[in-house]
Amino acid sequence: MKTTRSVARVVAALFIGSGLLSEMAQAHDTATGETVTVAADEPIPHLPGKRLVAHVVDYEPRASSAAHHHPHSAFIYAYVVSGAIRSQVGEEPARIYRAGEAWFEKPGSYHRVSGNASDSEPARLLAVLVVDGPDEQLVIPDPQ
Repeated sequence: MKTTRSVARVVAALFIGSGLLSEMAQAHDTATGETVTVAADEPIPHLPGKRLVAHVVDYEPRASSAAHHHPHSAFIYAYVVSGAIRSQVGEEPARIYRAGEAWFEKPGSYHRVSGNASDSEPARLLAVLVVDGPDEQLVIPDPQ
């Protein structure tokens, strides 16, 4: 657990230190209150056929994502950069994660709830995905 937190802090620090997070957050989608920005998308040299994708998800107060799942190849590490995120994956109970906390999503998991837990403050999430190289659609919303 301690190693996981250390890795998370290093990854977040790299994005924050490089200025990427502050630059990416400039354009919010005011229609939904959620902005997803691709921060990285690179093949993994030692894992042929796999790639690492990093998404920064900014939520305005009260904003949330639609229920969704990810491709069956997607292994996800989610780290709360700022604010508080309400999340429910699979049959686990919904939980609020605060800045500095993280969780994993196993391949094929169903993300029932993902959103800002605050009515007044924005929140930012860094999602790091390891996926099969050809996977294009990484967030598959529930059918309407």
